[in-house]
Amino acid sequence: MYRPAQRLADIEPFHVVELLTRARQLEAEGRDIIHMEVGEPDFPTPEPIANAAINAIKSGKTLYTQALGLPELREAISQFYGQRYGVSVPASRIAVTNGASGALNLAFACLADPGSEWLLTDPGYPCNRHILRAYEGCPQNIPVGPDTNFQPTPELLRRHWKSTTAGLLVASPANPTGTLLTLPEIAGLSEVCREKNGHFLVDEIYHGLTYEIDAPTACAAGDDIWVINSFSKYFQMTGWRLGWMVIPEVYVRDVEKLAQNLTLCPSTPAQHAALAAFEPETIAILESRRSEFRRRRDFLAPALEAIGFRITARPEGAFYLYCDCSALADDSFALAKDLLEKTGVAATPGLDFGSNQPEKHIRFAYTTGVERLAEAVERLSRYFGR
Repeated sequence: MYRPAQRLADIEPFHVVELLTRARQLEAEGRDIIHMEVGEPDFPTPEPIANAAINAIKSGKTLYTQALGLPELREAISQFYGQRYGVSVPASRIAVTNGASGALNLAFACLADPGSEWLLTDPGYPCNRHILRAYEGCPQNIPVGPDTNFQPTPELLRRHWKSTTAGLLVASPANPTGTLLTLPEIAGLSEVCREKNGHFLVDEIYHGLTYEIDAPTACAAGDDIWVINSFSKYFQMTGWRLGWMVIPEVYVRDVEKLAQNLTLCPSTPAQHAALAAFEPETIAILESRRSEFRRRRDFLAPALEAIGFRITARPEGAFYLYCDCSALADDSFALAKDLLEKTGVAATPGLDFGSNQPEKHIRFAYTTGVERLAEAVERLSRYFGR
């Protein structure tokens, strides 16, 4: 008997993962694949972090921790906000989570009533709407484009807010576009949410990976904002599955109860490893790698534009270029599959990021070295006859 819950009908596959599966198959057959599809840094976890995990395991630090995480790690994150942003965030409001996805699961488990509607940007990270749906919330898209830097505005928010709307989730830097919200823009959105008596969640998992300016944290715009971050991207701990969330004080006990029941606690060795993430030696490594990401972006963006892709919003953060490919192809999904099969270049079609003109867009991740990016550009140039 096969009778899954009705919510499964609304949970779409993560197309980039299926594309990655095909890419791995081609590699197993001996093909040389240039991976520009998955949002994962190609650098290994910095050595001080890895060593801290090894030492923790060797010394027997492998038992359960508190549901909201190691007190010393929560304190370290609190100090990080003061040092990097000049913002005071008490450790009592910080929950260490099983990745940023774990944080979002806890947030929506805490806030989303069945049938409640939540505003999300389109394009946007696809798993967000599916996590919301898993908790019986209803995602509602706000189409955003080049005219607003692919970010929502207070005007757009008011236009889409309804009596059934419960809140707003935004990302800065955003996936797939890499665009940022300034602190005044975050404050403007937060004011509308307060005016409407709604919740405001901000995804900051690409903080640290910005290039012209440092991204401001939404923690500076009010202590009623839910802020989600991760050790995956800037700290390059993707497979360690560790993140954190800054919670409005009144909801801390609710999140703690949920964490006790849903996850028990985050990985203990990963938490001890993350204590080394904020050390000066580690930060120096990460800042050097940030410079390398910027070098890659500055190489790849003009190279793709020379081929005929249009980058309608210059990415200030993350490690993606979200390109308008309509001058080159009618269907970005078909194009992505054809590029993989014929050129060995793997990229992500706009289909993964929503319903706002997905066929016109394709995302390239510059998560591989400049030499490999140059090879990808050469292959694409031959494919398009440039």
